[in-house]
Amino acid sequence: MNDNRLQQELQRLYGSHDPAVAAPARAAVLELARPADWTALGAIWRGVQSDLGLPAPAIAVNGRDGFQLWFALTEDGLAAEADALLQALVRAYLAELRPATRLLRWTSSSQTTAPSLPPQRAAPGQWSAFVAPDLAPVFSEEPWLDTEPGPEAQAEVLSRLSCIPATQLRAALASLDHTIGRAPNPPSASTAPAAPQPHGAPAFPDCEPRRFLLRVMNDETVAMALRIEAAKALLLAPSQPEPGA
Repeated sequence: MNDNRLQQELQRLYGSHDPAVAAPARAAVLELARPADWTALGAIWRGVQSDLGLPAPAIAVNGRDGFQLWFALTEDGLAAEADALLQALVRAYLAELRPATRLLRWTSSSQTTAPSLPPQRAAPGQWSAFVAPDLAPVFSEEPWLDTEPGPEAQAEVLSRLSCIPATQLRAALASLDHTIGRAPNPPSASTAPAAPQPHGAPAFPDCEPRRFLLRVMNDETVAMALRIEAAKALLLAPSQPEPGA
């Protein structure tokens, strides 16, 4: 399958689409693993939008044991500010997380090993992948895909995202520093504000098979294994053509 669109989206957001290159300079990554916990990391994903007015970061499963948030920056040279933002977000939303070793922060200025830009094969039969927000919760038990995700589905997830401008990044950092400095009890994952509804078209075209899979995935009365399989089927399915195309 042609992956030109996926390469274009990775280039637009992170400045690189080379699978041989780990996280590029315009990326900042926050990972929570061992175990994967979308409830906790999702508080940050929601908070950066509703509390700070920042564009939503990409959500990814790392293919092994955790979730990642991939923040896209508009330009190189923002690693120091991006790392400060990640630290402030952890203090604001994950202050009670134990142990701290479950967290990984990465920017281009970090000394730690860079995470690989999804999608990648992390282990036999386990692939990292970008996932849509409504699919993230069902990957908490198995944060990977069993087969390589479709490039078109990955590109569709990324197409809804945008980069953080330098001025917006610095304003958010200043706001967080002010909030953390005056709040005796930083907000926790359980009290994080609800996510605003995304603008624009839905993440998946409105066709019968996808509606069925979404219903299965979101039905809490269905066995978790079946909900996970429905989520994986959505990610692996090719994008549907636009009406009249």
